[in-house]
Amino acid sequence: MGAGLPARAVGWRGLRDRSLAEAAAALPGARLEEVHPPRVHANPLPRGVGSASELPADAGWWGYAMADVPARAAEATQVAELGPAEILWYRDPEQNDDFFPAIVAGRGSKLRMREVRFRPRHERLLMGNGLPAPREVPEAVWFLERVWHNHSHWLAAHLPKLLLLRGLGRLKNVLLPARMPPAHEASLRLLGLPESAFLRFDEDRPLRVGRLTALSTDRFAPELVGLIPRALALADAPAPTRRVWVSRERATRRRLLGVAALHRVLDDHGFERVVFEELDLPAQAALMRETGVLAGPHGAGLTNMLFAPRGLEVVELADPGFPNPNFYALGAALGHRHRFVPARPVGDRPPVEQDLAVEPGALAAALATLEEAPA
Repeated sequence: MGAGLPARAVGWRGLRDRSLAEAAAALPGARLEEVHPPRVHANPLPRGVGSASELPADAGWWGYAMADVPARAAEATQVAELGPAEILWYRDPEQNDDFFPAIVAGRGSKLRMREVRFRPRHERLLMGNGLPAPREVPEAVWFLERVWHNHSHWLAAHLPKLLLLRGLGRLKNVLLPARMPPAHEASLRLLGLPESAFLRFDEDRPLRVGRLTALSTDRFAPELVGLIPRALALADAPAPTRRVWVSRERATRRRLLGVAALHRVLDDHGFERVVFEELDLPAQAALMRETGVLAGPHGAGLTNMLFAPRGLEVVELADPGFPNPNFYALGAALGHRHRFVPARPVGDRPPVEQDLAVEPGALAAALATLEEAPA
């Protein structure tokens, strides 16, 4: 359901597109804190890769390529108190019902942050008449992004921001949707994030905040994603011994074909096959605490590497023609080691939805190197 605000006297045409730092500099009384400076992180190459030049250089829609991960430039972590702000959003059924938020700060700044920006449809909402009156909130923190409802994005991109806020003593009046998936709610309890820290809001009304705090972060900064293992005391976990295969047998897209032959290979190498959808989040985290090798096709299940002790071996089956670098970048930020097994796309669906086929021999060869891998 769309939500919006009546057009302000300044008019939407007067809004200037600004980063969080630019908005903080332009708004009277605003304050910006740089928690982590921008920096380049030196990351290990995937197992079996001799140089970054061997990795795909296609940045696709991700904004960076696999070839960039070995020397990946991470953006700064910034927290800004902006003063008065208006928050509006809409959902788009044609794009997986994604949630598109926008923030108008002060009297003319439209914020430009990762997965939060002012779009043409927001302009139409601002210009409309008869839209719901905004809910007035004296003080609040905004941390939500476009795909907050996605399980993988929630774990990797949102939970670290909440832990950062807790570490900074700012975990209060954090805006949170009134209705969230059960796994999202469970993740808050798992990390000890109290309900009293949040202000729940309904999506049928926009928000007008008297003093808004917002965050700008890098999705794969070690300083951020590493907060989850620290919160779960994974450094104190016993040496992990389990080998887990992420099964996609319940998936409706990106299915793995020819699994019977692959299962024989997995059995030969001591893997247990797990359908993560059948486990609640605490059970998933408990399993990963004991896991030393996580293998499976590209998909949300690999995000569970967040709950594994440092040094996890990740084996990702992926299409080289659609070289999504995100799990490699996430694993590198967590101190894990990555290896790829090439998969062949099958069918005529968009690349993000295509089924995959893998040669059993290729999987067997990759798993055979696990015993040879240096620590």
